[in-house]
Parts: sequence; C-alpha cells; structure tokens
Amino acid sequence: MVEVEKKKITREGLRNAFKLYKYIKPFRREYGIGMFFLIGSTTTSLIFPKLLGDLVNSANKEIVSRSLNEVAILLGVVLLAQSVFSYFRIVLFVNVTEKTLAFLRQDTYNHLIKLPLKFFDQRRVGELNSRISADIILLQETLTTTLAEFIRQIITIIGGIALLAFTSLKLTLFMLAVLPAIMILARVFGKFIRKFSKEVQSQVAESNTIVEETLQGIQSVKSYTNEFFEIARYRKKTEEIAQVGIKSGHYKGAFSAFIVFGLFGALVAVIWKGSSLLANGELVAGDLFSFVIYSAFVGGTIGGLATVYTSIQKFIGATEDLFEIFKEQEENLQEITTLEANDELHGQISFEDLTFAYPSRPDENVIRNINVDISANQMVALVGASGAGKSTIATLLLRLHDATSGGILFDGKDSREFSLSALRSQIALVPQDILLFGGTIRENIAYGKSGATEEEITEAAQKANAMEFINRFPEKLDTVVGERGTQLSGGQRQRIAIARAVLKNPKILILDEATSSLDSESERLVQDALEKLMQGRTSVVIAHRFSTIRKADQILVLEHGQLIEKGTHDELTQLEDGIYRNLSELQFNLN
Repeated sequence: MVEVEKKKITREGLRNAFKLYKYIKPFRREYGIGMFFLIGSTTTSLIFPKLLGDLVNSANKEIVSRSLNEVAILLGVVLLAQSVFSYFRIVLFVNVTEKTLAFLRQDTYNHLIKLPLKFFDQRRVGELNSRISADIILLQETLTTTLAEFIRQIITIIGGIALLAFTSLKLTLFMLAVLPAIMILARVFGKFIRKFSKEVQSQVAESNTIVEETLQGIQSVKSYTNEFFEIARYRKKTEEIAQVGIKSGHYKGAFSAFIVFGLFGALVAVIWKGSSLLANGELVAGDLFSFVIYSAFVGGTIGGLATVYTSIQKFIGATEDLFEIFKEQEENLQEITTLEANDELHGQISFEDLTFAYPSRPDENVIRNINVDISANQMVALVGASGAGKSTIATLLLRLHDATSGGILFDGKDSREFSLSALRSQIALVPQDILLFGGTIRENIAYGKSGATEEEITEAAQKANAMEFINRFPEKLDTVVGERGTQLSGGQRQRIAIARAVLKNPKILILDEATSSLDSESERLVQDALEKLMQGRTSVVIAHRFSTIRKADQILVLEHGQLIEKGTHDELTQLEDGIYRNLSELQFNLN
C-alpha cells in the first residue's frame, strides 16, 4: 500500500475535501442523525464523572440531597444511554460511510476506465490502484472514525473545561497550566521517537533488499567470487540497524521515564492543589474526585488532538490526490446497443499525410506523412524493424491515440467524425501479448460480445481451433485460465483471443502476429484460425514472419515512421536493394 502524504491544511485542500459532500448528500439525513447520537454519547460521557463525584459525596448527607441509591440509578441510566447512543452512532456512520465510498469507488473507476490511453502511458498501475484503494480506505477511516473523534474531542474539551470551571475555577486554572502542557510535550516526544522507529524499518528494508538481490543473483555472486564482499555489505548494514535501534532504545527509555514522572507528576500536582482547597473548605471530596477524572479526560483529549490533526492532514492529501484524477478529460464514450447507419464501417481505410508523436515526446514524430489507400476486405501487412511504427498505426486505427496532423479516413470519412465507441466496436485487435482475465475460458471468449449465447461461444471457439484443447479439459469451457491466463500455453491463449475476435465479428481486423514464439504444431493451428478469421473483412497484419504475408494484397514497409516501400510480395522482391527484399532474403536464409 502506498503511503499517503500528509499535507498542510490549506483553503484549496479544504475545497477538495468538501467535494466529498456530493457523495454524502444522498445520505445526509442518516449522517445528521448519527451526529445527534454522537453529541448525545459525548454529553453523557461528560455527565458520568460528575455523577461519580456525587456518588462519593452521597456518603456525606449534609452536602448532597440525593441518596446513594438515587445516584447509582442515575449512573446506570447514563451508562445505558451512552451505550445506546454509541451503538446507533457507530451503525449510522458506518452505513453512511460504506454507501458513500461505494458511490465514490464506482465514480472513480468509471472515470478511470473512460480516460484516454495517453493518461495511462504516463501513470503507473500501482499508483492508480492506490488512489482507488489506499486513498479511499483512508477516507473511510476519516468519515467513520476521525471526523466523529474530532467532534467528540472538541465537545469534550469545551464541555470538560466548563464543568471543571464550574466545580472550581482556581483548580481549573492550575490544571490548565500543568496537565495540557505535559500531554503536548508527550505527543512531541512520541513523534520524535517514531521517527527513529521509521528509520529502523527503512534500514531493515534495505538489508532485506541486499538479501533478496544476492539470493536471486546468486549465480552472478558466485561467478564473480563476491561472497565475502556481500557478507561485508550485509554486516555493515545490520550494524547500522543495531546502532539506530540502540539510539532509539535510549529515547524510548527517556520517554517512559518522562511519562511516569511528567504525567503522573501532573496528576499528583492537581490532586495536591485540590487537597489544599479541600482542607480549606473550598472543595468537597466528591467534587475533587470528579475534577481529577475530568482533568484526565481533558488532558488525554488535548494530547489526542495531535493524532486527529495528523489523520486530517492525510485525509486532505488523499482527497487532493484522488480528485486530481477527476481533472483529466474523459473520452467521449457511449454504450453501444445498435449501430447508427452513419457509424457503420464497410472496411475501406485511407491514411492522409498521417503524422503522430506521443504526448510524452511531442518533438519526436514516430509516424511521418504516410499516405496509403486500403480497399475493403484487403489484407495489408506492415513490415519493418522494431520501433518502425507498426504497433503505433494499430493504436491510431483504434483511436487509442489521435493523429498529430493528417488523419485516418474510414470509407472516405474522417475517423474523428465517427462515434468513438461505435468505431472501436467494429475493429478487433489480436495482439502479440495476449491478456486473458482470471476467469473461465467461456468468460474470456464472451468478452468479445456481451450477452453471447452458448452456441455463439462454442462456434467461435470452433472457428479458432480452440475446441481441440478445450475439450481435453475436464471442465471444458468452464476451465479457469488463472491470472493473466498463466494456466494455458501461448498457443492456447492465442486461440482464445482469436475466438474472442471471431465472436466480435469486426469489419476491420488488426493482427499483431504472435506465431513466432510458438511451436510448429501450435503455429499451424493458430495460422489456420487466423486465415479463417481474416476472410470477408479488412485485415491489417503486423508481420514478424514474412512466410505468413506472401498472399497480402499490400505490404507496407516502414522505417523510422516513414513509408519506404509499398507493393505485393512479388513486386517488392523484384526491387534492387529493396529493404523488403533484403529482410526477406535474410529471414529465409536464416530459416
């Protein structure tokens, strides 16, 4: 879990925090009732010490009108009321918080998943996951506990001091001069010690890194005879940990001594002063008893305010980080049920002066002034060295990125004039690295078409040559593929991805050929499935093996983002010193 940064409480931070109100607003009535029970719970807790004092005073019938039994009954009633108030306060706050955070989680996820690809290119998945997990968990803690605790502490301090002053103004002034100062010093001292504890943890983490690296790379350690170097490095780190730990121990001992002497000394001082007032007849025993309990309440609460303030700082930081995501512009997406006539694709594609640079590198064009016409139902292959721009063209066809200048036309119409969701719903990508979700084979194939029937799923698997291995599993289509499909071989994952594309029934197909890493039998089955899939639709194939693209209607040879050569296999192999010819001869010679 990512550590949430503490931030100063600023006006901007508070504005971000108040944005949460729109998520709480539907449940504000429940939250208001919860606040009522919170105030009731805190008020009854303040009455309790007063009644305890009355219980002590009830032994002296000259100064108390209530009997011992009456006070005991009142204490029982107060305890029962406090228990009821506490129960309903917690239940209501938890109910509101859980509903609010479910709403917030859904809103955050819905926004994230609609953001353009360029956003994810510049963010780590772990960071984004932290926003929707660690940050929201912190908000949960704040809404359920911290906010209630803050209000409770404020009421306790104000109410406690008022009751103390009512009991004895002289003793109250004396207590306020002694006890809160001790509690605040204890808090500062404790924070100082925690700094050393964090340093120890950090040093231990570094030592664990040494162990992990050396054991994972044990072959390198031994081949370079660096065992004794690593032993010395680990010894030095562990000795540093020991020194920091020893230093921390001294401070912990001093803190313990301070607490014993300072806190209990402050209480002794308050009791001593109260006893003096008691001896002078300015205070009665029961009131002194109540005063000591109130002093402990107020002193502990003042000391605890620092913890609540720290939690609020983290809360402000979490809301600021979370709502930063909401500033990002979503893609204009719609749920597709039926295609509008003007959004239907027929398969013709044109690149007109197509130029593109990634947002992270705006001065570096990875696609440069490409002009190509692709007829409907043609098979077009993209060829070139790694980094030539082949996969980038695939992302531009899907409008995962938009062209920097120029553009892509479908059926003579600019791609940006189509509904984005409608466009993507008619294009299927079978990538080189197949990502399967951690469910069943059925669920992964059905991802190509929401609401697909059993017959459609089976037929798609059959066309993809996937039933050949699916029927060998005891659970057949209900076989769980494991995280990212790790329970299946590369060829099996590829055929499930093809079945998913068959089920989608796209008008345009993009294939990032993945047969190069497969064994010959898997390659044959996958290639056969791909040929079936390409029939009757426009296919753009990112080619790695030239043997698979000899029948292509057009072969586009890219170099550094530019279109260098264009033609059929036979035409390109006739070019003297042609790039395609040289690459082709080199590949076939190697084979």
